[in-house]
Amino acid sequence: MEILQMVVVIAILVMLVKPFGTYVYHVFSNEENRLDKIFGPVERLIYKLIGLKQRAGMTWKKYALSFIVTNIVLVAVSYLILRLQKILPFNPNGIDNMESTLSFNTVISFMTNTNLQHYSGETGLSYFAQMAVITMMMFTSAATGFSVAIAFIRGITSKGTTIGNFFEDFVKAHTRIFLPISFIITLVLVALQVPQTLDPTLTLKTLEGAMQQVAIGPVASLESIKHLGTNGGGFFGVNSAHPFENPNPMTNVIEILSMWALPAALTYTFGLFAKNKKQGWVIFSAMLCLFLVFLTTVYVSEKTGNPVMNSLGIDASQGSMEGKEVRFGIAQSALFTAVTTAATTGTVNNMHDTLTPIGGLVPLAEMMLNVVFGGKGVGLINMLMYAILAVFICGLMVGRTPEFLGRKIEPREMKLIAIAILAHPLIILGPTALALMMDIGNVAISNPGYHGITQVLYEYTSSAANNGSGFEGLGDNTPFWNISTGIVMLLGRYISIIAMLGVAGSLLQKQRVPETIGTFRTDNGLFVGLLIGTVLLIGALTFLPAIVLGPIAEHLTLR
Repeated sequence: MEILQMVVVIAILVMLVKPFGTYVYHVFSNEENRLDKIFGPVERLIYKLIGLKQRAGMTWKKYALSFIVTNIVLVAVSYLILRLQKILPFNPNGIDNMESTLSFNTVISFMTNTNLQHYSGETGLSYFAQMAVITMMMFTSAATGFSVAIAFIRGITSKGTTIGNFFEDFVKAHTRIFLPISFIITLVLVALQVPQTLDPTLTLKTLEGAMQQVAIGPVASLESIKHLGTNGGGFFGVNSAHPFENPNPMTNVIEILSMWALPAALTYTFGLFAKNKKQGWVIFSAMLCLFLVFLTTVYVSEKTGNPVMNSLGIDASQGSMEGKEVRFGIAQSALFTAVTTAATTGTVNNMHDTLTPIGGLVPLAEMMLNVVFGGKGVGLINMLMYAILAVFICGLMVGRTPEFLGRKIEPREMKLIAIAILAHPLIILGPTALALMMDIGNVAISNPGYHGITQVLYEYTSSAANNGSGFEGLGDNTPFWNISTGIVMLLGRYISIIAMLGVAGSLLQKQRVPETIGTFRTDNGLFVGLLIGTVLLIGALTFLPAIVLGPIAEHLTLR
């Protein structure tokens, strides 16, 4: 029955890929369609308000500059709100202003679509801050990533000199995707008993006669965009393990599909832009194969349980239920764990710090690879980066100039790809080593030994991959951790995006090469295997030593 639960959710996802992917294509193809009659008037009003008279296409440099400047403005406004929330409206609980380094970490976290939380939502933020900063940035960061992904797809598949207009893509991502879909999901969650109110914290009497404070608020609206935008920041400190955020198995499935459907559908959108649907299904198949391996690993590990506990004669028939909610059990906890780090969402319905060592290795490895579906657009960009790399390697092996989608892959593109590939492990492993060497870093470790290494490694991996989940045993709300993870989140977000936009801009300017009998095909099962092999090879070469020192060493000590 547990396995059937997971199979059904995966089957539903596969069925959603084509309709969602087609819808996204129609939104961003810039071709006239029926959606224009519905959303066109609202969008034209927005364009008028922001002074966007001409929506001409942009070069990759102008596109990158536009989204960076937009992000800077949003970060500045959000920082001021967090620092002044005490005197702003909708603060019935009288929550104080947020500390400066924590404010820095929080605004960077949500602007980079990471949503790493070094605070507890119900006690650290006012309702106004939850809505004007957290919820707002969940929309804007997701729309930014989505826009960049579409621009990248245009660059490697289209003819012309531009990759689209950032502001037009940014507005459409809000009006035609995130706002309408999140509104529907909000209504569904409210119907399933998720709170949505501006009332202050409730004061209730327990069965023992004691008084207890129960936090509530605009939870459902935040939950919808939190998952749809692959954000992950929860209204409550324990995130989707809280019964107000995720009260039952039905909401659990809805939240899983919400954060998974659009990243998966982007692969089909890519196939439509490339005028070859097989190209999209190849990328999707590679992602799904990797995902199934990781899901199987975490499920079997948690179902088997802790061998030390088993050796003591303790009943382990239910598996390792430590840190998990009984209402979800092993299957839905394992599936949620695999999806939230595959889609780089960061929301959790169980505490990852309490997973078995191999179970904890799964979310860590998915974030290190950062290609298994990924967040809003970033996962697809990264997988296409590995696809270009795989073509390049295969071309070198046979002595032929590599080509991808009819364009030659030359040194300029490979240099940019090398920057993106090497930056990711550097900003993870470098800060991890420094934190373990310095007292201000390792003092936050709550579980010394191999698990403590994993706690630190997980924190920086989550930050670099813009995931946001954490091994919550780490005491990370200190100036050192707030500043260091904030810097890692910035680098993890913008280095790869800018580099890959550069690749798209470079490929866009090249003439198409006619397909011949010697052209290496990238739309068949062989390429799926080559793509998976390339991802695993690069991942193992960069991260395997660190993984051995953490979760693998911890696993071996249990036996």
